[in-house]
Amino acid sequence: MGRGVPWYPDPMKILVTGAAGFIGFHVAKRLLERGDTVVGIDVVNDYYDPALKEARLSILNQAAGGTNSAWTFIRADLANTAVVNECFAEHQFDRVIHLAAQAGVRHSLKHPHDYVQSNLVAFVNILEACRHAKTPHLTYASTSSVYGASTRMPFSEHDDADHPLQLYAATKRANELMAHSYSHLFALPTTGLRFFTVYGPWGRPDMAPIMFTRAIDEGRPIQVFNHGNHSRDFTYVDDVVEGVVRASDVPAMPAPGWDSGKPDPAISNAPFRIYNIGNSAPVRLDDFIGAIEKALGRKAVKELLPLQPGDVPDTYADVTELMKVVGYAPTTSVVDGVAKLVAWYRGYYGR
Repeated sequence: MGRGVPWYPDPMKILVTGAAGFIGFHVAKRLLERGDTVVGIDVVNDYYDPALKEARLSILNQAAGGTNSAWTFIRADLANTAVVNECFAEHQFDRVIHLAAQAGVRHSLKHPHDYVQSNLVAFVNILEACRHAKTPHLTYASTSSVYGASTRMPFSEHDDADHPLQLYAATKRANELMAHSYSHLFALPTTGLRFFTVYGPWGRPDMAPIMFTRAIDEGRPIQVFNHGNHSRDFTYVDDVVEGVVRASDVPAMPAPGWDSGKPDPAISNAPFRIYNIGNSAPVRLDDFIGAIEKALGRKAVKELLPLQPGDVPDTYADVTELMKVVGYAPTTSVVDGVAKLVAWYRGYYGR
């Protein structure tokens, strides 16, 4: 789909943080392909194989056509205030898409301080920079994990999300509250996107889709928690990217008629919005594994285990609001998405 509709404005200069990461890479590539100028920031740490991140960056260089005018990459830690301020002093951004974060539920159980630096300190640096630069719109990554102990399905942005089950989710919920305070105090338009189990080519090797694919391909057992009985709203990365870009293009606005006596947590009388971004079609973990088996032509050897601490049994996104505001409409089935993932895996790893 080209420009000429509300969510495809004239070319802009856009900052994408976490540009060497899974979703950040795909978002930056999409923006370059539609003609925007993109500045990417990423620390490129060793949380998982840095070679995969470097390969993503090489693809972005190619997508920019080798021109420095369309693509600039800054290798830096967003928890460093001076680096963030220098970036905003050098560039005037039409949009900021903040996707950098320390991810991973299990990692947060052993390395909590990583989440404080990457998810809290870095985020306040971005908020402050956007505030002083009068950035027209900040879009940032949240997570379905904020729903935590809630079992009310499908998950709706209009319900409370104040019972996270691990620190990772707590820091992302804190991001949402921090963003609201800046929207209220400084009229900074902010939009938070709660991602639901994103998968696809160039995915993180520490996440189940890639871990399962590699193990099944190599004939090794896979660890299947909750005996495979829980479900996830698996969402193909191209569908997510389209939603991220469209949400970024439409700045958050104050909600008319917002009632402080019955506050809706997804909206505000400030320019603030929160959206779910998922497939709205939960799939049992066993069925997802079955799609990988079919694509690989190999059966999995399963090690059935109980539910992990910090995990939730099921996720299911209500995406009505994002569909209504920006026309978000995921179209990729799990069978098709997994087939594309496996095709990429075979090509990248030479299998």
